[in-house]
Amino acid sequence: MTMTEKIREAETERTGLLEESILPTLLEQRPLGLVGYAWIWVGIAVIIATYSLGAAGVGGGVPLATVILVIMLANIAIGAFMVLTADIGTEHGLSFAVYLRAPFGIYGTHLPALSRGLIAAMWFGIQTYLGALALNGIGQYFLSFDNWVVWYAVFGIVQVANTAMGIKSVERLASLAAPAIIAISIWMYYTLEGVASTKGVNIWTFEGTGEMSLLVLFIANMGFWSTLAIDIPNLTRFVKTDAGAKGFVKRNKNIFLAQLVALPVTQALIAGIGGVSFIATGNWNPVEVIQGQGEGLSLVVLLALVVLAQWSTNNSANLIPSALTFINLAPRVINYKAGVALAGVAGTLCFPWEILNNLFVFLGYYGAFLSAIGGIMVADYYILRKRRLNVPDLFKTDGQFRYSGGFNPAGLIAWIVAGGIAAWFSQYAFIIGFPLGLALYTLLMKTIVLPGNPQAEISSGYADEFLATSEGVSWVYLGKGRFQRMSPAQTRDEAISREDL
Repeated sequence: MTMTEKIREAETERTGLLEESILPTLLEQRPLGLVGYAWIWVGIAVIIATYSLGAAGVGGGVPLATVILVIMLANIAIGAFMVLTADIGTEHGLSFAVYLRAPFGIYGTHLPALSRGLIAAMWFGIQTYLGALALNGIGQYFLSFDNWVVWYAVFGIVQVANTAMGIKSVERLASLAAPAIIAISIWMYYTLEGVASTKGVNIWTFEGTGEMSLLVLFIANMGFWSTLAIDIPNLTRFVKTDAGAKGFVKRNKNIFLAQLVALPVTQALIAGIGGVSFIATGNWNPVEVIQGQGEGLSLVVLLALVVLAQWSTNNSANLIPSALTFINLAPRVINYKAGVALAGVAGTLCFPWEILNNLFVFLGYYGAFLSAIGGIMVADYYILRKRRLNVPDLFKTDGQFRYSGGFNPAGLIAWIVAGGIAAWFSQYAFIIGFPLGLALYTLLMKTIVLPGNPQAEISSGYADEFLATSEGVSWVYLGKGRFQRMSPAQTRDEAISREDL
């Protein structure tokens, strides 16, 4: 039996902690390059709800140019944080929920991971609802059929099926959707500016009547992306990485364009158009604006582009992260395709149309608890373990990550306390939850947990045997609980690919 066959046979095993789709990805199982990954982020950044951020800013008395600048800076800040957590994927090939077994325990991981998974599912529901409204507009034009609920069901099923086809399918859709998103934005800007001009309104000098703090706008936008900031390893584990890239910049070179350019520029553009829409029409929702301003075939085309934009966001930003947390919860019974379907169902049952009406409240509270998770992850990965990780023990019930009955009290206490305090001051959630989670976790681990729960990567003096990509190797599962670090040359006696993820 060849090494490839042995690996493939091992990957079919399923235990309470292990299933093929949540095993570490090998270096040769990472198809996303610099441009492909950036296109995905252009697609992700166009969440229709982003338009409401821009509208809230200008409606709150903030000049349009300032709104655009603040949102761009907020996204550069959260993008820099994403680059930090992205290294978990590029170095070790791990998914978010599996990595959380280190700071929270093999069973404790389910509490924070599911909180993220459910939020992702809710966002899937919100995006699908907005896409369904656009599809309903197309249905009215061609078929005189008016029922958004039917379109919601159809759109949801199509997205689930597409995402279940794997990461390459997601990349192909993103490469198609990104230019469409740019086209929507250009049309909306010029159309809406023209509408404002006919009313004698200059969009760049317009002053709203509200009083919104720039800091609140900045933090709300960071809360917008706190979900992906913590679970970005779900995507970066599929980004091409040079074997043996010891330097952080070289190892993550295919990440920077997406996180520090594509995300900030696209998000600022979309929020700015939301502001222009509000100034010109009093409405931030582009679906309703397009239906009001477009006509004939142009209306249909524009609504179709809106649908495509929501689809590209849902695949990579919502369905994949949510599915992986559900798999992590019960890998014996849930595989990747079932996890994606379950994410779609959960996102629908949360009544997303109601959440959309209370978006800023939603952002504040979930951003609080997720920001605390971000602080804990950075403390665990960089401060305590210095990027080293005993990956094989992440998949063992009796390994070092069992802590106290499978739960790490340091992670759970830091998360609840930091997240709770951040939620109490929800308008400033991210800048409270992140540093407080980091500090509390570090303190509790060093004083309470580590003395009685030695961690091999730490007690070894941070040995390089607990690194992967930096050493030119991947964590390879060989079956029956056994892992071995192997170079691409060792694993590539035949082409290896995990086509269903």
